Amino acid sequence: MKQYRVGIVGATGMVGQRFATLLENHPWFHVTALLASKNSAGKTYKEVVSGRWAMQSPIPASMADMTLLDADDIDGVKDKVDFVFCAVNMPKDQIVDLEERYAKAEIPVISNNSAHRGYPDVPMVIPEINADHIQVIDSQRKRLGTRCGFIAVKSNCSIQSYVPALTPLKEVYGLNSVLACTYQAISGAGKTFDRWPEILDNVVPYIAGE
Repeated sequence: MKQYRVGIVGATGMVGQRFATLLENHPWFHVTALLASKNSAGKTYKEVVSGRWAMQSPIPASMADMTLLDADDIDGVKDKVDFVFCAVNMPKDQIVDLEERYAKAEIPVISNNSAHRGYPDVPMVIPEINADHIQVIDSQRKRLGTRCGFIAVKSNCSIQSYVPALTPLKEVYGLNSVLACTYQAISGAGKTFDRWPEILDNVVPYIAGE
């Protein structure tokens, strides 16, 4: 079976770390590039994340000694990957710019970010439910002027949890409306009390963008 060469953009963050653990020894994908900020570029992955590794499993051995690349240096990565997973922590306009620059360099982007979710020609795919939505990529490529490059996004964590369960109910019985309430832990970034002590006896009444 062919293994696709993949990069992780934002590899040092919480979601990037999760990508690293999920992709370790994956039968379909081989991680060939780990990308982060200019400040981290040139250092090894373990050097940057060892003090803030948040996963229960250890740093993947196959990636620990990989040298981090500058996520902005797209020309330096395009020959190393077939596509990238993107999970960066940046303002939305900067994420849009970064992901479109990757796509225009003919590097497909599978994004964990929300910045492109509202774009009508960017598919937000839950494969078991709406895999046919990838057909809209043809329109996106015309807009971006690309041949191979494109952007596809995942849904947010709440939707991807309950929509797969609701879909067969809708198909069999029909649904007119759904009231869904979601409750988040102290941090969507995976922080815990021991690593975020300032949350004790505190509340966060408003989180911009949520």
